[in-house]
Amino acid sequence: MSLLQTINEPDDLRKLGRKQLPELAAEIRQFLIAQVSRTGGHLGPNLGVVELTIALHRVFDSPHDPIIFDTGHQSYVHKILTGRRDDFVSLRQTNGLSGYPSRAESEHDWMENSHASTGLSWAEGMARGFKLRGEHERTVAVVVGDGALTGGMAWEALNNIAVDDDLPLVIVVNDNGRSYSPTVGGLSRHLSAIRADPRYEQALDAVKNTMQRGPLGRQTYDLLHGMKSGLKDVLAPQVLFSDLGLKYLGPIDGHNINVLIDTLKQAKGFRGPVLVHAVTQKGRGFRAAEQHEKDHFHAVGCINATTGEPIGACDQVTWTEAFGQEMVEIGDEHPEVVALTAAMLHPVGLGRFAAAHPDRIFDVGIAEQHAVASAAGLASTGLHPVVAVYSTFLNRAFDQLLMDVGLHQLGVTIVLDRAGITGPDGASHNGVWDVSIAGLVPGLMLASPRDRARLRDAMRLAITVDDAPTLIRYSKEKLPHPLPAVSSRDGLDMLSMDPDARVLVVAWGAMCGPALQVAELLRAQGIAATVVDPVWGLPINAALVELATQHQLVVTMEDNIVVGGLGSRLELAMDAAGVEVPMRQFGVPHRFLDAGSRSEILAAIGLTPQSVARQVTETVSHLDASSAEQFNHQRSH
Repeated sequence: MSLLQTINEPDDLRKLGRKQLPELAAEIRQFLIAQVSRTGGHLGPNLGVVELTIALHRVFDSPHDPIIFDTGHQSYVHKILTGRRDDFVSLRQTNGLSGYPSRAESEHDWMENSHASTGLSWAEGMARGFKLRGEHERTVAVVVGDGALTGGMAWEALNNIAVDDDLPLVIVVNDNGRSYSPTVGGLSRHLSAIRADPRYEQALDAVKNTMQRGPLGRQTYDLLHGMKSGLKDVLAPQVLFSDLGLKYLGPIDGHNINVLIDTLKQAKGFRGPVLVHAVTQKGRGFRAAEQHEKDHFHAVGCINATTGEPIGACDQVTWTEAFGQEMVEIGDEHPEVVALTAAMLHPVGLGRFAAAHPDRIFDVGIAEQHAVASAAGLASTGLHPVVAVYSTFLNRAFDQLLMDVGLHQLGVTIVLDRAGITGPDGASHNGVWDVSIAGLVPGLMLASPRDRARLRDAMRLAITVDDAPTLIRYSKEKLPHPLPAVSSRDGLDMLSMDPDARVLVVAWGAMCGPALQVAELLRAQGIAATVVDPVWGLPINAALVELATQHQLVVTMEDNIVVGGLGSRLELAMDAAGVEVPMRQFGVPHRFLDAGSRSEILAAIGLTPQSVARQVTETVSHLDASSAEQFNHQRSH
């Protein structure tokens, strides 16, 4: 039996001798490569924290001592060591193992964190809570890494942690120099310098020895000891943490289990906030990942467990690739266009733009708030910034979108990848809130292109808007086949028309294809329908409101939550215009969705052509019955 097969809980790990731990680490790496290659997931980050996670569970008594991972995608090894090894066959699948910490799975998971830079705040609150409750024997450990320290919220937390000298908190910086891509910014330079420059301790020792041998001996050294701070500033960037008031240990080898255990024990014994700086290698132990400079297999689909090559790769272009190609062309033609992203240069498709226009691309790290506020500043100088992030991460920059861009009526374009149902990464990564959030910004223009031609048109128009924010959203799926309009008028694209249509189906973006299927299913039931794509979802086109008056029922389909979605905005516009045509709104329900494939989730929430057509048919039947009853009532009088 392998060592890994004997580990079903942290107590089993603590029964092993130290000499057995490197063998266990090697088995865990092979297990991760084999399992994640089959299901997809965050492989590179977890290969880099194997020894670190083993050491954490040797030193800290989880769940009594909470272990927090920021970001949570670094928690696979933690799951293996806490009894979930055999569940990895269902990783990121319906009713399977979550790709992030999950309280429903285990008492060892305290925080379901999948957005970066929040772990330190949680850990500070937990440590303070234990302290206030008199539970002084408990210590909170928080692993911060894979780019999480580039987020401003982490530094807000550090600023508060540092003022409490007896807060039982150990902060482990997992310094792999990366998030999705190489970590950027001043902090990255600080940590890189620590990794590379041993001169501080050497120089300080030399000063001490020289001074104490001189004629004034110890007095001279004590008098001049004040130069230590200056020396640290020059030679050791850990001054950044010590000046905050945090005890600092490191840097240490994040793959040396003995050093990790001894250092973590020392940190825990301080009984106050301590920062342990561990240097790790993302993708360690898998040659294909180590050599993958783009992101060291940060997140993979199904791959060959030996070569790392994708399995079942498709040549069909994705929305991300189409956006990247358009940005290069726009950049070539419009020197005023600049691009920003938040540690997602390649995931959002801006790699080619960066290569073509390196002086016009700004990767700000995991700092969406800064990205949008900086874009406002760029726009104020006459440039046109394009900020590209995942849809779910726009949530973090709402205030900047509202107050810095919207209030100032600045021409900034927000491009949201992974909009709508994304699936396997669970509730936090579905892009189903952006329409509701962005719709609160006065004057904002929003487009959900249905195909590549509409993406191109939307981008070309967006970069000409200089007095309002524009937002373009699309899914992570492959580009659909072209969906040409049979007719266009007043800014509306008619995708299907019937002169006898009783039902108007209004669809945006990814729902246009399904909407056409709904119309076909309705026609099979004898219900004529017209399908329209408003092209620009916000502001609501007055022509769409007028079109609604020509039908007996308006049906809307979108891949955003229905609360505050485009359907509800259309209903408000119709109400304001005195239009009393009945409506049915179909979209994402107002709840957090479990992990699963996109198709499974759409079926579960009733957002398939069959489900929508069935419900619309029932609504039409009710409307007909109500009309007949009203007619008979009038005749009887």
